[in-house]
Amino acid sequence: MRSMEGRPDTAAEAMHLVDYHAGDLKQVPTRNGMGEGLIEAGSRDRNVLGVCADLSESTRFEGFKKAHPDQYIEIGVSEQMLVAMAGGLAAVGKIPWIASYAMFNPGRSWEQVRTIMALNETNVKIAGAHAGVSVGPDGATHQAIEDIAIMRVIPHMMVVVPCDAVQTKKAVLALSQTWGPTYLRFGRDKSPVITTEQTPFAIGKAQTFREGGDVAIVACGILVYNALIAADQLAREDGIEARVVNNHTIKPMDEDAIVEAARVCGAIVTVEEHQKQGGMGSRVAEILAAARPAPIEFVGVDDRFGQSGDPAELIEYYGMGVDAIKAATRRAYARKREKA
Repeated sequence: MRSMEGRPDTAAEAMHLVDYHAGDLKQVPTRNGMGEGLIEAGSRDRNVLGVCADLSESTRFEGFKKAHPDQYIEIGVSEQMLVAMAGGLAAVGKIPWIASYAMFNPGRSWEQVRTIMALNETNVKIAGAHAGVSVGPDGATHQAIEDIAIMRVIPHMMVVVPCDAVQTKKAVLALSQTWGPTYLRFGRDKSPVITTEQTPFAIGKAQTFREGGDVAIVACGILVYNALIAADQLAREDGIEARVVNNHTIKPMDEDAIVEAARVCGAIVTVEEHQKQGGMGSRVAEILAAARPAPIEFVGVDDRFGQSGDPAELIEYYGMGVDAIKAATRRAYARKREKA
């Protein structure tokens, strides 16, 4: 693989990325990766269960229900009971994956998540579907853009936000074999597939998808693709070489990778489909404040609720598109130069 300037992109080669410069990338919802991963996890270990709150098709638990009917439980619209039941199942050695829209679980069931899941350190896994504004026409009531904030603050809770459908499947398989309360966040709409079966993945290990020494763009979820495209355009238009880090594990975050990105690049931009306050970017800022202060810009929703609309248009409207990332990167780079 080669960059837009024709040089070998060794970071992309090492990560076994697809040629994301191409305009015809395969588009697959990250929720599909959730469904595929759960079916495989259930085949590997019969203790893996799927427990759903009346949204099996939307959350992609339907395939698991058909493949492993004796490992599936449907409880109806009862998100708080969903968590309570899962806690009991985990207490007797089961590995329950519980599913609803993220706005309802963990949103509606947060107290049960905090007390039953985390305080008791139960091995329950939340599949938080339809996160972010890219839910689209479902609108503000269904667009979870505060969920990273409310989950990462809970002790013992792991929080993972994969970048595409392939990585989502890998995350499900890895988390099914990792003890502890977990929140896996994924989306509804189709998004570009940029990783392959050969792309490495490990919980708690960020990945450098593009090399660069001027600014580091630290992104999670489906916006990693936007970050890559923005970085290529910045190199072509401004000569700014941006490192792109896929920071898929929000908790426990790869602190060494964040500090190293700040050391090499001297400025940081965080990108997430979430409120700017309290999310992935806030955690990055906490790490840098303690270990290596650097100019930082945040790309995300700016203290607003979502609304109904086309997913791609909403990403742009709420300031998370390629142009918004480029503008934030230029600001971070300018602040770095002023500081120097």
